[in-house]
Amino acid sequence: MRQIEITELKKRSDERGWLVEVLRGEGMGERNEFGQIFVSVAPPGKIRGNHYHDRKIEWFCVPSGTGLLLLKDPETGEEMEVVLGENEPKTVKISPPIIHAIKNIGEKDMVLMVYVNETFDPSDPDTFYKKILE
Repeated sequence: MRQIEITELKKRSDERGWLVEVLRGEGMGERNEFGQIFVSVAPPGKIRGNHYHDRKIEWFCVPSGTGLLLLKDPETGEEMEVVLGENEPKTVKISPPIIHAIKNIGEKDMVLMVYVNETFDPSDPDTFYKKILE
């Protein structure tokens, strides 16, 4: 699918637990000023997203729990499903105008970590609702 990049992440484990490098500067293309990172927690069965952006680029990672990310190209109608989670460590780059939604398909809370290339501005949110996942 165009405008989507999926990076398999290497999970490093030892007696202290595990670590993955979610996003590195060289994987982001042009270096712009820093955007924002946020963490969202969703209980089992709950959905986040169901929207698209005209200019924002987002990188998703689920470090705890399990999520099903649905991506839809509004121009071609093509859809892609990606499972993200502690047993499926990946970072997914979502570029405009891809519609996206993520559902917690696990039995515990899903932790979603997101980097956005620009900070949120309530007067210009660049977030447009489009339901693709129920």
